[in-house]
Amino acid sequence: MVMEMTEEIVIVGAGIAGLATAVGLHRVGLGCRVLERAQELRTTGAALMLFPNAWRALEALNVAHKLTPFYAPFKTASFTSLSARRTQKVPLIGLTVSEKLGLRSVHRKALLEALSEELPPSTIRLGSRLSSIEQSPGDSLITLHLEDGTRIKTKVLIGCDGNRSLVAQWMGMSEPINSGRSAIRGLAVYPDGHDIDSEMVQFLGDGVRAGYIPINKKHVYWFVIRTAHPHDEEIWKSPELIKQDVTDRVAKDWPKDYLEVVEHSDLDTLTQAPLFFRNPLSLLFGNLSRGSVTVAGDALHPMTSDIGQGGCTALEDAVVLARNLSLALRKNGKIEFDHKAIAEGLRKYGNERRWRSAALIAYAYLSGWVQSQPWRLVKMFRDKICYGLMFNRFVDLMDYNSGELPSFKLA
Repeated sequence: MVMEMTEEIVIVGAGIAGLATAVGLHRVGLGCRVLERAQELRTTGAALMLFPNAWRALEALNVAHKLTPFYAPFKTASFTSLSARRTQKVPLIGLTVSEKLGLRSVHRKALLEALSEELPPSTIRLGSRLSSIEQSPGDSLITLHLEDGTRIKTKVLIGCDGNRSLVAQWMGMSEPINSGRSAIRGLAVYPDGHDIDSEMVQFLGDGVRAGYIPINKKHVYWFVIRTAHPHDEEIWKSPELIKQDVTDRVAKDWPKDYLEVVEHSDLDTLTQAPLFFRNPLSLLFGNLSRGSVTVAGDALHPMTSDIGQGGCTALEDAVVLARNLSLALRKNGKIEFDHKAIAEGLRKYGNERRWRSAALIAYAYLSGWVQSQPWRLVKMFRDKICYGLMFNRFVDLMDYNSGELPSFKLA
């Protein structure tokens, strides 16, 4: 027997973008259903960096206070050229970033749980894998077909289903491009505590960028971003082989402090994945919504992780989307799901996110390119000029405010 359901708003994907968007909609009085393909909330993974733009978005969602007491902001960052053995230290507080909104490293699990706790218990539907989308001509409802045979009709569809988004494909958005690089991420665990300084540490070499960031006194987040290697597909599902590749090949001649962090890795947190990005020109000149359908997070703006903005920008999306949709649907103190109003709200959301998303994708890609090139002139620019110039600009980009959510009472 085929199950049929009708919803007003459906979000596909219960990652950071999906849960944050659901929280934003909940805050402005719009209920939604979140479809998650996994059988449980995906709280696995290591950590992520949250910059001032992310903390402002979390404040708008009324979630920031649940995280900030447990994660202290960093005051400095250090960048070491592995070839020149030169280190530059850059202050993180005292530029345009306040300590309240300062850079923090946060457990991914903690962020997802903080968001999911804000939602009504029945919001997330687990084990719901989307297989196809259809909309008949002249029909304002979108029909979602799930792999278990369930059909869901919805007035609004928001794809938060990652860089291989089925929703983005249905909208006709351009396919993400493989950058030719991959990212390895892990969490080092020190049961008895560590004495690592509270700063963001990065190392730059030919075709590689790596670093580590303490989360608290027992956990340290570490990463490697490098040019893709022919054997990547052979090891990416094996945490043991991933760790061995880092210690025995990629980082074997690197500073001992980095190798020591990697040696303390919790193998369950180790991941390796290729880095994709969407052509920023396609965001500038393409449609970011199709009627009552749009996307957010990696489904909208997949970008390389060179500036740590994937999760941060997804949080921005959530605030902007919830604000524009709620303002479009509010009429005379009531929420009315008018198809034209929905389309207009999503169009405004897309326009507000267009330039910001394209700029971050381009900046991330160029930043990674400069940091990983082996050419002498590029390396000279990177080692002697780049971080004095680019880092201040980078901080300005991250000191971004996605705005507040409207508050109003329904009649």
